[in-house]
Amino acid sequence: MRLAHDVATIRAAEATLKASLPPGTLMDRAAAGLTATCAGLLRKVYGAQVVVLAGSGDNGGDALFAGAMLARRGAVVTALLLGSRAHIGGLAALRSAGGRVADASALATADLVIDGIVGIGGSGGLHESAAAAVREIAAAATVVAVDVPSGVDADTGVVEGVAVRAHVTVTFGTWKPGLLVDPGAQYAGATELVDIGLAPHLPTASVTALQPGDVAHLLPAPTAESDKYRRGVVGVVAGSKTYTGAALLATGGALRAGAGMVRFVSVAHPAELVRARWPEAVVTELKGTPDDDVLAAGRVQAWVVGPGIGTDAYAEQLVAQVLSADVPVVVDADALTVLARNPSLVSRRRAPTIVTPHAGELTRLLGLDPSARAEVEARRLEYARAAVDLLRVTVLLKGSTTVICAPNGMVRLNPTGTSWLATAGSGDVLSGITGALLAGGLNALDAASCAAYVHGAAGRAAAQGAPIVAEDIIASLATAMRSRSET
Repeated sequence: MRLAHDVATIRAAEATLKASLPPGTLMDRAAAGLTATCAGLLRKVYGAQVVVLAGSGDNGGDALFAGAMLARRGAVVTALLLGSRAHIGGLAALRSAGGRVADASALATADLVIDGIVGIGGSGGLHESAAAAVREIAAAATVVAVDVPSGVDADTGVVEGVAVRAHVTVTFGTWKPGLLVDPGAQYAGATELVDIGLAPHLPTASVTALQPGDVAHLLPAPTAESDKYRRGVVGVVAGSKTYTGAALLATGGALRAGAGMVRFVSVAHPAELVRARWPEAVVTELKGTPDDDVLAAGRVQAWVVGPGIGTDAYAEQLVAQVLSADVPVVVDADALTVLARNPSLVSRRRAPTIVTPHAGELTRLLGLDPSARAEVEARRLEYARAAVDLLRVTVLLKGSTTVICAPNGMVRLNPTGTSWLATAGSGDVLSGITGALLAGGLNALDAASCAAYVHGAAGRAAAQGAPIVAEDIIASLATAMRSRSET
């Protein structure tokens, strides 16, 4: 599992560690790790043209000391000083090793650029001289960011204005949330963690990203005593006379994700289609009238409600009935529109609730103007947390980085996926997977984060660089889950 800590926590841990070490030890460790990565990226260190972009702080010092180490190995190292001052020890070491200070013209011929302009304390965008230098980085140069790409907020991943687009980011001591969530993750490139001895001084991380072994450990697996009821029964309320595809996709996602049984509940037409496509599902057909009782379909361990049900008064009735049940519920798609109109539907629930909005749906849930959607996209972590505070549910915010936030303050950032998952019905499959894992016994945070992980892995396996449709995700779920269970 990748563990991420906020800047204030890291600063406190660094202060504790520094107090037990000789002066400069942490910077030496960081610079050595940075140098090793830079040397590995160069086909040949001797004679390579390296430019160090150095700001005023310790981040600039790390970059300058790494530049000095590369210079001692024969690289031609030039420093561009972009702060109000330079790190005295780092600049002295660079000059002693044969490096020099120059202007931005050196960037035109650089083989490697080390970004040490702003460290984890930076926020609010780069000043103009730094932004101008970033714009001058040649396309052919390999860019290595020190700790975080300059211009990326380390705590949130927010980017305001110009920021460094790194090929590799070398981060120290612990992961930073801004490296794991977009838009910051898009600027970080590949990320490498350098151990500087900080871990024993850090508290439990509240922001994490699952890795294959974590998912393998969490995914429910049948035992010799298992039957379909012990494996989990999930109820799926999806589809309508107008929208039928969502019913098939949510049901398929639940079945392929390992539900012991799916109870599908809907009106006649989607019920007929689910019977034909998924004979494994137990189908309850509703009349589409006010006397319909969803919960009469039978006992379940979790419900999924929303995909394709519409947003009229009848849909509101279905959502209210499902949310009245004392079992976990996944609220998706049209049910989110219903919930945005009546948040009190979840306010008194005691059983776990997961909502699975995209940015537009989250904007409505928060009562924001539709024009705020771009702001929600840019500040995904911030707004997902705001929705948790408002609704007191687990929020799975879909998008370029899927963000899962729980009422206890824990956050998971999903590392899998592909842009080809942005296709109609993909979210319906995800809701079915999530419901199956809830019914299988996972808590809301684990169910949502494992569902996002295997959904992303299945999408990536299905796409392989080519367009896909939602049914392709379902078809690849077994492969994605098998690869996790064999880790």
